Amino acid sequence: MPDEALGRVCPPSALKWLNSPLRKLIQNPKRIMKAYVKPGDVVVDLGCGGGIFSAALAEMVGENGRVIAADLQKEMLDITRDYVTKRGLLDRVTLHQCSADNIGLSDEKVDFVLVFYVVHEAPNRKEFFRQVSQIMKPDAHFLLIEPKHHVTPSQYENIIQEAQLANLKFLKEVKIAFSRSAVFGLESSAETN
Repeated sequence: MPDEALGRVCPPSALKWLNSPLRKLIQNPKRIMKAYVKPGDVVVDLGCGGGIFSAALAEMVGENGRVIAADLQKEMLDITRDYVTKRGLLDRVTLHQCSADNIGLSDEKVDFVLVFYVVHEAPNRKEFFRQVSQIMKPDAHFLLIEPKHHVTPSQYENIIQEAQLANLKFLKEVKIAFSRSAVFGLESSAETN
């Protein structure tokens, strides 16, 4: 698939799979994020979709933490609101609608950023990564997860290189079912910005 074929936004109709109990078993949110999230953290779920990861993050950060569930589509935010409300977690979740070219969180400083199956949809990945690096605290982690069925190995390598150009330091690959995944921190030069 050429890069120009990327950039399509996942429709709300895909949530049957995205919020399914089977997905929660195969791509267990707490198991995936346990090394990066602790009670009291402020975290961002960029491209929160139906809220399955936002809800898990809200449980993980506890009563003193906060989750910013961000998405481009209002319908996804509405579904996320319902999902976390049913689990009694809405008081820990801030819903935020992004625009196609602006995450809109420049006033935030966060401990962890999750971007699950989203980067291949971004119209300007370099700007997206720049904005991600701007909201990260110096010791924050950024977990990037892309779907193997949409993103080829060469496209994934391009994504990794673009992230590194935005002062995101590649730390390691992580294994997540059906995915190409990596963890980043901030380059030391970005810590002083």
